[in-house]
Amino acid sequence: MDFLYVKALHIIFIVTWFAGLFYIVRLFMYHVEAEKKTEPAKEILQTQYKLMSKRLWYIITWPSAILASIFGFWMLYKNPHYLEMPWMHIKLTFVLALYVYHGFCHKIYKQLQNNIIKYTAFKLRIINEAPTLILFAVVFLVTLKSAINWIWGVVGIILFGVLLMLGIRLYKKIREKRSWEKAEREVLESDHKKE
Repeated sequence: MDFLYVKALHIIFIVTWFAGLFYIVRLFMYHVEAEKKTEPAKEILQTQYKLMSKRLWYIITWPSAILASIFGFWMLYKNPHYLEMPWMHIKLTFVLALYVYHGFCHKIYKQLQNNIIKYTAFKLRIINEAPTLILFAVVFLVTLKSAINWIWGVVGIILFGVLLMLGIRLYKKIREKRSWEKAEREVLESDHKKE
C-alpha cells in the first residue's frame, strides 16, 4: 500500500479515536448526573448511557485506537528514518500517554457498567480535558517538527491547561448559580400561588 494511503488511514483513525475519547467521558458525566434523578428516570437514563457507552467504546473507540496504532507503526516500518528524529520520540511519548488515558477511561467504563460511581461529574469534566492537551501537543509537534522551541511549547501547553481548568470552574459556577436562581424562582412562584 502506498505511504500516503497509510498516512491518510492513520489520520482518519486518530480522529475517530479522539472523538470516541471525548464523547465517552461525556457519557460518563451524564451517567453520574443521572444518579441524582428519581426512579424510574434514574434507571432508564443509566441503562441507556450504559448501552451508548458500550457501543461507543467497543465499536468506535477501541477499534480506532488499534487501527491508528497499526497504521502509525506501518508508517514507521515504511520510513524507519522517522525514528531517528527527536520529535518522533516525543510524539510516541504522547501516544503512550494517550493509551494510559484510554486505559483509565476503560477502568471508569467498567465501574459504571457495574453501577460503581467513583467520580463526580465535575471531576469527569476535568479528566475530559486530558486528551485535548495531548491533541494540541501532538498536532503542533507533528506540524512544526524540530522548528518548535520546546520550552515555549511546554509553557504554552501548561497555560492552555490552566485556561481549560479556569473555564471548567467558571462553567460550574454558572450552572450552580442558574440552578440556585431556578430554585429561588420556584419558591417565589409557590409562595405567590398560596396567596
